[in-house]
Amino acid sequence: MDGNRFLANLKDDFRRGALAQRDALSVEARADAAAAIARASLPVELPATVAGYSPINSELDPYPLMHALAARGAMLALPVIIARNQALIFRAWQPDEGLVRGPFGIFQPSSDADEVDPDIVLVPLAAFDRAGHRIGYGRGYYDRTLQDLRTIKKITVIGVAFAVQEIETVPRLPHDEQLDCVLTERELIDLRSL
Repeated sequence: MDGNRFLANLKDDFRRGALAQRDALSVEARADAAAAIARASLPVELPATVAGYSPINSELDPYPLMHALAARGAMLALPVIIARNQALIFRAWQPDEGLVRGPFGIFQPSSDADEVDPDIVLVPLAAFDRAGHRIGYGRGYYDRTLQDLRTIKKITVIGVAFAVQEIETVPRLPHDEQLDCVLTERELIDLRSL
């Protein structure tokens, strides 16, 4: 087995374990975590365009944080899947606007919303470590997207997760994009000065 295949298999094992930890959290713990991250002091200058995400399954809900950022002057955006194996695009969104169901049942802005390039990207994940590495869901959408965005502008990438999703070391493949920060209900881990 080649090294990349071994690391990919190891990532699958860590992904399953971290998602099981996340799935086991109570409804109350999830709501408390969403409220906690909404109160977090993020290392971002506003006004800026902040891309969040629509939570699926047991992901930490970023909507309270996004509403708090909008109240402080942030312009908001959400990701849109265009096609398999392609980077995401981001469309402008405001909390009072409706969303439509897109691929994988994920809610997203309608196709008539303006496309934007965010300054700050909130990224969902399955697992993370304190070096700023993440395990996603294995489709590579965010890795492709972050790589493309980083070629056109300076962005801040903040992984959003429950503290129970932390693992000691994420196996890293050559295409994996690094996080600048990780935000959990317990703390903000700022990795930009490391």
